[in-house]
Amino acid sequence: MPAVGKRVWAIAEGWIPATSHGPAPQLTSHETICVLNAGEQDARIELTLYFADREPVGPYRFDVAARRTRHVRFNDLTDPAPVPRETDYASLLVSDVPVVVQHTRLDSRQAELALLSTIAYGES
Repeated sequence: MPAVGKRVWAIAEGWIPATSHGPAPQLTSHETICVLNAGEQDARIELTLYFADREPVGPYRFDVAARRTRHVRFNDLTDPAPVPRETDYASLLVSDVPVVVQHTRLDSRQAELALLSTIAYGES
């Protein structure tokens, strides 16, 4: 299988609600990225967060094995710092091999939850 995707991905929109409605962890409000690595080499990923009113935070580092997919909840990122709730941010993902990135948000502040999903913007 040939490698598909890009090495640099941007998600211009990010925001994690502080509250949730429903059982945890399934219905905890969250932001997630799904990374597909269809290539033959493991992907080494660095993720940096950008804010309107402070310096960027990162990189958060993780790997995605060759010919695998990995879901990463922003809520679970803690090193170098937890992702703040109720705060606007954007993110930039850099991989050493081509990957595909999809972004999803679950907003469960109300019982009538909202789910948003979109492909990130890929460059190079």
